Amino acid sequence: MDVYEAVEGRRAVRAFSDEPVPREVLERVLTAATRAPSSGNLQPWRAYVLAGEPLAELKRRATARALAGDPGDEREYPMYPAELASPYLDRFAAAAAQRYEALGIERDDPDRPRKIAVLNSEAFGAPVVLFCYLDRAMGPGQWADAGMYVQTVMLLLRAEGLHSCPQVMWTMYRETVGQVVGADDGLVLLCGVSVGFEKEGSPPLRTGRADMAETVSFIGM
Repeated sequence: MDVYEAVEGRRAVRAFSDEPVPREVLERVLTAATRAPSSGNLQPWRAYVLAGEPLAELKRRATARALAGDPGDEREYPMYPAELASPYLDRFAAAAAQRYEALGIERDDPDRPRKIAVLNSEAFGAPVVLFCYLDRAMGPGQWADAGMYVQTVMLLLRAEGLHSCPQVMWTMYRETVGQVVGADDGLVLLCGVSVGFEKEGSPPLRTGRADMAETVSFIGM
């Protein structure tokens, strides 16, 4: 698979099979991902990879919180700006509608938030979840580096025939995650990334993207 195929094939999968992911594949991916761009070569990311019983325990604890209607831990960074305007709000609403339809959850379902929280806390059935942290001393530039690292990991996973789903939702349960993975207070959780093989027969979801002309300006050429 070349890089264009990996970019085209990467999407957030929300239905994974229970087929195990070989450790050697993950080690190959994460070794290659060390070459992700890093300003000043700080390499500010710190990854924890959970599978097996440790992941099952995390899912149990997070799902229990979701079922209890737990609003989650205080956020350490905002997921979105407080005020979203067009065109960003339009894109957000369109993608949300697609997700709800694919997950079989009606937008007007009064139990929608809890159902979504439970699906997320179960990592959509993924057998592996990678948690990406940064040192609290890092600034916006290093957060950008961590984002490029996560993207590099997801593209390499596609090259291995695997799928993924980045989940900022895990920051809602960051204290539970930190207890399970052993992350100290000097680290801040950026996101989790569910990893695995896509479940057969699951409805495919591929959100639309703005036309290149909406987001790119060519100057001097």
